Parts: sequence; structure tokens; C-alpha cells
Amino acid sequence: MIGMRVLKIALPLVVALVFTGCATTGQDWSSDTPSVNKSTKAKRAPKVNIDKESVDALSAPYSDLWDRIRDGFELEVADDPLVIKHVRWYADRPDYVDRMMSRSSRYLFYIVEEVERRKMPMELALLPFIESAFNPGAYSRAKASGMWQFMPATGKDFKLTQNVFRDERRDVIQSTDAALDYLQRLYKMFGDWQLVLAAYNWGEGNVSKAIKRNQAQNLPTDYASLKMPDETRNYVPKLLAVKKIVLDSKAYGLTLPKLQNHPYFVVVTTSKDVDVSLAAQFARMSVEEFRAMNPSFNKPVILGASEPQILLPYGRAQSFQENMNAYKGRLSSWTAIRLGARETVDQLATRLNVEAHQIREINDIPKGMRIKAGSTVIVPKVGKSKDVPEHLANNTTQLLLEKEVAAKKKGAKKKGAGDKSASKKTASNSNSSKKAASKPKNKTESKVTSNSKKTN
Repeated sequence: MIGMRVLKIALPLVVALVFTGCATTGQDWSSDTPSVNKSTKAKRAPKVNIDKESVDALSAPYSDLWDRIRDGFELEVADDPLVIKHVRWYADRPDYVDRMMSRSSRYLFYIVEEVERRKMPMELALLPFIESAFNPGAYSRAKASGMWQFMPATGKDFKLTQNVFRDERRDVIQSTDAALDYLQRLYKMFGDWQLVLAAYNWGEGNVSKAIKRNQAQNLPTDYASLKMPDETRNYVPKLLAVKKIVLDSKAYGLTLPKLQNHPYFVVVTTSKDVDVSLAAQFARMSVEEFRAMNPSFNKPVILGASEPQILLPYGRAQSFQENMNAYKGRLSSWTAIRLGARETVDQLATRLNVEAHQIREINDIPKGMRIKAGSTVIVPKVGKSKDVPEHLANNTTQLLLEKEVAAKKKGAKKKGAGDKSASKKTASNSNSSKKAASKPKNKTESKVTSNSKKTN
């Protein structure tokens, strides 16, 4: 089995794979469960026409990743009306299915490897279709993020880093490992994969309460018998609908992209800070393509101190290595500092001798806001600035802001309090002078004192 490969920059890498997909429409489809097209390789002796094929294909039991996925299915597909409803929904949107399936081609092999290694049902490899349409950069209104849609708290529970520089909820490898860990933990709790999926969507606490309510009424506690929100009620049927499409896409007027049973990407790492734009250039990729493979990097700089996992298509990894090693210029344009006291952007820019608009743009700081003490701020490199140190790269606090107007009011209040104190001292000294003097002050002096008190 080919597991995740984290390669140091010094290692040689291999050739590229390019996957494409398309969709067709207009064919009739049935709600009946199609038969599984099993691979016949195990039923006959291997045979290779060396004029047209390569003997290298014999090293893997499957040449088609979809065949491997189909053979790993375990969950039953009933002719449930909800399943049929969602199959119809996908069948009516071939362009959407095409985009979703094409995106999956970058990540499915790794997920299938992990699901198979853990001996889990292969249906779970399809879960990102339901969660995010296989978009690792997806972000919901509820603040769930990534291909597996981790909430911030759940992400922290599974040790997914979320800081200024990166969000591992969007990291393909880290989030996949965390999601499968979570699903395995849920299976230990419920012992039923449909209840596991309900808990993944709704939360284990809610599923546990629903089970207890049914137990109290002597009712069944399976997925179909529990009372749950509509979203959770449709969650498993949606997954089973995708499964039916994978089993026989042509029956529903759809076409799956051809996926070879081979890793799409390799993971490289470096100890040096490097700008995202330069990294894309080294790999001969557009910035958009690079970010699609590496959506966890929040900022335009990748930090070497964080031991980054940079995903690259196989054929681009060697170019990345060679071009980076040959590059003679500055690899990164940015560094980071932690503020010891409150500062406005203008004050910080003046102190560092950089442009204020650069600090605002890179840190997403709106005008009229100032930075609180303890915040980590990304700033342009000047002079002989070093790469971001490990303690900032891995333990970065979030940027904390406050309104400059509020800050000024606080300052004004303190200043006013000081003036009042000084006024009281003046008045006290004045009273002492009155007692010491043999004659009272004249009217003019009394008015001055009175006006002074009103002003203060």
C-alpha cells in the first residue's frame, strides 16, 4: 500500500498524473440498485498485451480507483424514497456532479488508502461529496471549514491547528486523518454506521439523547426510528444516493471521471519560509491551482518552522525542488512580530519603516481599528529580517483589534481625571493661601477660580 509520503526537498520525485472528467445527460435511469461491476482480475490469471499495456499495472490489484471504491462498499442501499429523491437531484444537475467529481480526483486516492487501511466502510470516502462537494476551502455560515467541515471546537479537539498562518481544518491530509479518527470514535460509541453518520452531522450528544428518549418509550433506536432534524434525516440518504451513482453512473445519465489507482499528489516539506506565489512558480502552477491543493495556508507566506506539508502533483514536485534550490533571491517577503503594547497600524508602520496599507491588507485590518497587545502581526520583511521563528509559527495567537475611537475616549477620560486632580490641588492650595492671607481675595480672582472649576 502506498501511504502518505512526506518527502524532504532533497529527494527525487516522479511523473505526473492528470485526471479529467465529464458528464453526459439524456439517459433514462432507474431507482433499482444496480449491480456492482467487480474487478475480474482475481478470477483469472494476469494477462498483459505488452504492445498496448505496461506490466507495471500488475503491481496493483486495481487499475481503476472507482472499482476499488465499489469493492469496499459495505452499507446496504434500500429503495428509500429519500435516497431516490437525492439521486434524482444529482441526475438533474450533471454539471454540478461533474465539478464535484473532478475536484475529488485530487484527493480520493489518499482518502481511499486511509479508509481501507483502517478497515472502515468505503462509503465513508464519499462523505466529502455531502459535506463540501469535495471543496477543501469550503466555509459555512456556522463557521465549519474544509472538505470535512470541522467546526472550530471540534477541530481543536482533534488537534487541528487554527492560527493566523494556517487552518488545518482545510489541510487535506490533516483533516482527513482527524475526520476518520472522529468517525472511528463515534463507531465505538454507537456501533452502527448510520448512527455514526447521524452523530457526525448532528453531534454525538444529540444522537445519544434521541436514543435515550426512544429507549424510555420502548421504541427502536435505529437511524430510521429516531426523531432528528431534517438535515440529519436526509444526511445518510444523500450519501447512499452518491453511492448509487458511483455503482452505476450511466444508469442516471452521468459519467464519472477516469481515476487511476495511483496517488495524485506527493507531499514535500521545507525548513525555509517561502511566498505562496513563488512556491506556485517553482512548481509551474498558477497560484489558484496551488491554493486548490494547499488551502490550509491562510496567508501569502508558508512558514518553514511549522514543518509545512505542501501538496504537489507528482510531476510538479521535481520542478519545485529544482527551481527552489536554484533560486538566488529572497524566498519570502513577509515575517511576523508579536506586539508588546497597543499600536495603531500607522504607528506600527512608522516604527518599522514600512507602508501602512501593506500591514492592513495582509492582516485584514479595517481602517479605524488598532491592534491590541499580544497580537501576532504579519509585516513586510525589511533589511536582514529573519524567517518567522518556531514559537510564533506554531503558537500564534489570533489578531486582536479594537476601535481607535474607543481607545481615544479611554485616553481622554484618563486625561480628564488628571486635570480634575490637578484642579483639586490648585483649589486646595488656594484655600491654604486664603487662610494664610490677612485680607480676602477680590471679586476678579473669585471669578477666575469659578470659571476654572466650570471648565474642568
